[in-house]
Amino acid sequence: MTLPSQHQTVLLREAVDALEIKPAGTYVDGTFGRGGHSRAILDRLGPDGRLLALDRDPDAVALARETPDRRLRVMHQSFSELTEALRVAGIDVEQGVDGVLLDIGVSSPQLDQGERGFSFRYDAPLDMRMDTTQGETAAQWLQRAGVQEITEVIRNYGEERFAFQIAKKVVAARGERPLTTTGELAALVRAAVRTREPGKDAATRTFQALRIHINQELEQLTLVLPQAMTVLKQGGRLVVISFHSLEDRIVKRFMRDGAAPDRLSRKLPLRAVDLPQPDLRLVGKALKASAEEVAANPRARSAVMRVAEKLARKAA
Repeated sequence: MTLPSQHQTVLLREAVDALEIKPAGTYVDGTFGRGGHSRAILDRLGPDGRLLALDRDPDAVALARETPDRRLRVMHQSFSELTEALRVAGIDVEQGVDGVLLDIGVSSPQLDQGERGFSFRYDAPLDMRMDTTQGETAAQWLQRAGVQEITEVIRNYGEERFAFQIAKKVVAARGERPLTTTGELAALVRAAVRTREPGKDAATRTFQALRIHINQELEQLTLVLPQAMTVLKQGGRLVVISFHSLEDRIVKRFMRDGAAPDRLSRKLPLRAVDLPQPDLRLVGKALKASAEEVAANPRARSAVMRVAEKLARKAA
């Protein structure tokens, strides 16, 4: 299968290796993006294999549908609706899938397309929606949100210490006229942020925070993880690549808790073999992009990949 690609897929080989592709297996790529991971999975699948690819971005879905492959089913849907997507695709949820891959966050084409409003490098409409067919834009939210709500979003999702000052400037500015472009917002943020790390634009944290909030990225991730564990077959792999410490914290905690046996009182008269078994097994340690990959693709520097395998529950 050949799909055009405008960006470099992060941890491509490592992620697909971690899935341990079975030629006749069934897999889910929860974030198709520009098709890098999906293409690699299809290259390893046999004629009876199946791949369900999901994406919230209509541009990504349109790209995926340009090259038909009978083994590939593409759906314009958030991965937070994984279970329902499997049912719609005709995949038996009870039978399960062999692997789920989630590449979290914004893709390079989304950042590089100024009209999407994700980046302060372009003066464009302040949109920031991954799914441009629904929901509230960043401009609309900033027009109605109060100082406290804006402060909390920028502080919690952007870890920005000048969040309150930025929020006050936003509310004051919109009193004169609405903020409608990325350039207007970036200039306002730069005026409010007094100091910043060398080489880092003062608007970086605020734009990141608004993108996470507008797309409910952390909530979406929290919803999909338990669904992925449920729909995996015994021995199936869950592979997650995150690009932000808040995302990685959610993934790390979920996998760690799933790999820990249920805690029972030591006073209970149970043998070790009778103790409840964990649902997951952690596979290796958290993996980051190599120095060579980061040199070729600087956006890979913050990537963290975690892998877990579903264990079988012992029969009662």
